[in-house]
Amino acid sequence: MYMKHFLMKTAALAAMCLFQSVMAFGQTATVSGPDGRLKVDIDVKGGKAVYSVTYDGKQMLAESPLGFKSNIGDFSSNLSVAKLPAGATKELAEVDYSYTLEKCKKSTVNYKANVYTLHLQAGEGRRAIRYDIQFYVSDNDIAFRYFVPRQGDTGSIRVMNEETGFRFPSQTTTFMCPQSDAMVGWKRSKPSYEEVYAYDRPIAESHSRHGFTFPCLFKVGEDGWVLVSETGVDSKYCGCRLSDVKEGNLFTVDFPMPEENNGNGTIEPAFGLPNATPWRTITVGKTLAPIVETTAAWNTVEPLYGPGVKASTLVDDKILKNYPKKDFKFGKSTWSWIVWQDASMNWNDQVAFIDLASEMGYPYILIDAGWDEQIGYEKMEDLIKYAHSKNVDVFLWFSSSGYWNDIVQSPINKMDNPIYRKEVMKWMNKNGVKGIKVDFWGGDKQETIRQYEAVLSDAYDNGIMVIFHGCTLPRGWERMYPNYVGSEAVLASENLIFGQGSADREAKDTSTHPFIRNTVGCMEFGGSFLNRHLARGNKGGVTRKTTDCHELAQAVLFQNPIQNFAVTPENLKPEAEGGAPKVSVEFMKQVPTTWDDTKYVDGYPGQFAVLARQHEGTWYIAGNNAAEECDKVFDLSRFVSKGDVVTLYSDDANREPVKSQLKIKDPKKVKLHLLHDGGFVIVK
Repeated sequence: MYMKHFLMKTAALAAMCLFQSVMAFGQTATVSGPDGRLKVDIDVKGGKAVYSVTYDGKQMLAESPLGFKSNIGDFSSNLSVAKLPAGATKELAEVDYSYTLEKCKKSTVNYKANVYTLHLQAGEGRRAIRYDIQFYVSDNDIAFRYFVPRQGDTGSIRVMNEETGFRFPSQTTTFMCPQSDAMVGWKRSKPSYEEVYAYDRPIAESHSRHGFTFPCLFKVGEDGWVLVSETGVDSKYCGCRLSDVKEGNLFTVDFPMPEENNGNGTIEPAFGLPNATPWRTITVGKTLAPIVETTAAWNTVEPLYGPGVKASTLVDDKILKNYPKKDFKFGKSTWSWIVWQDASMNWNDQVAFIDLASEMGYPYILIDAGWDEQIGYEKMEDLIKYAHSKNVDVFLWFSSSGYWNDIVQSPINKMDNPIYRKEVMKWMNKNGVKGIKVDFWGGDKQETIRQYEAVLSDAYDNGIMVIFHGCTLPRGWERMYPNYVGSEAVLASENLIFGQGSADREAKDTSTHPFIRNTVGCMEFGGSFLNRHLARGNKGGVTRKTTDCHELAQAVLFQNPIQNFAVTPENLKPEAEGGAPKVSVEFMKQVPTTWDDTKYVDGYPGQFAVLARQHEGTWYIAGNNAAEECDKVFDLSRFVSKGDVVTLYSDDANREPVKSQLKIKDPKKVKLHLLHDGGFVIVK
């Protein structure tokens, strides 16, 4: 079956409800979301497949190209609609199912979409090549991909380039992160999705002239917002990005640069047939609410191993029955490196951070680069035992490789070699290590994506969770890989340590990522500093410009199931001795890291952000402000009622955190005073 990985409920073509959602006229089809507001027009014109998108009757994407070119033929031109193959999926269908997603923004997702499959052929007769374009359209999300059946005796394909495009109306402005040059940055380890965003920029080429990293946010004048990304990328494809703009406001899907990973690996992906490309996703809304709340990254993917995997993805049912089941626990972690840096990778300092984790009630400590040289494997076994005696589990840092960059931070040459990787993972399993952080990847080629998958798979077999750092964007991995728990892929907290400029810009970044980077995947930022000075002893170094309440709000605004927070032992000292305010420490003890629901409240990228997240019946409504000091009124009627008394964490006139009780008079008009670089959290 063409869509064997999905729970399908195929509707009869004569069913009135489906005719209202999908209308096919010859070579043209209009596919609507269930509520009818989002519409996709699909057509074949002049031998080329095209599509366009409207929302509430407003043009969000103008006519845009589809298709790709390969080593076995051109799947982008000389196209015509093919006859329905025997046993193939009908053109019109609908899906309606639920799934769990406990480590991201919403623990239970109910997904309903209308599906259209366009069967195409290029050429005529015996030399004709065939493929399908599959569209899934929900109320605010579009996912589409190319399915390529076996072509006679041809059982493999190499995709040379994609014609897939996104053409925007002329009034569109952009909020995007440019792709960096390859083989630049620290020890030639880029690209790593760590460039600075541009805001409300007219459509133009990137500053780097290498296009833009996913996800990409577009504001179509006053008509609405569009988020473009991709999902379902595994070892059978490469990670992609958007090209620089082409004629007619057109962006196309671009493959990695040849120079990535020091030239190792091809830029063109290859896979066996039958098979499908990753999904391209488009999220559309009048406001930013559908962007913040989207589950497009996970709706059309499934677990590749572990609980929930379907027998059809395995060799036979016997393998499924014998597949080991692992349970992973999420939560907060201490992390010495982010403030105390490299020098802290020693026995005494790591004991101090284990004790800190125990005091804070955190289940984890992350022990960063250099542990193998400064502590050693034998002593690490004793340190792990000490951590376990304090009810703290351990994550260990590893470099991804040694041969495609100049990284010297150790351990190196473990995660890239399957023999060494398996051995060190057996050692970690034996000693009860619960997770790893793998750093310095620097590329999106298929060869690199294959290594991500290999690390995840081997780690799962040993009961180990995985965080990626200096890395690519996760693309549906929270659902595809049960032991995956987050990626950096953003200009994260370490940059605050490295320069005052990043610290000065922190509030702007905090009001950006909830609307772009963190919408499509877990984000291992590693923030929420309570040190006023980002250095050991809370003296010297970079000065934090944000208020404590901004940092508390950041713990809610940024989502990752394992949060490596930037708390330090000095934060527990009395305030008179440079410690953090008690109210801040207590909040950082209680804030969760997993959420049952996420809702957009208000905001604008780069100016301010207000989100509500629910955990076990409790709402955390968090906001920050990168703009000037002001009063703002928020509609919180979905979360509180008239007469409710809620807990408010807010900034006083001296920029100090205050915990108070706030009685709600009008839940539609909750007025709060926001400081520049400030923030707040309401707990209900």
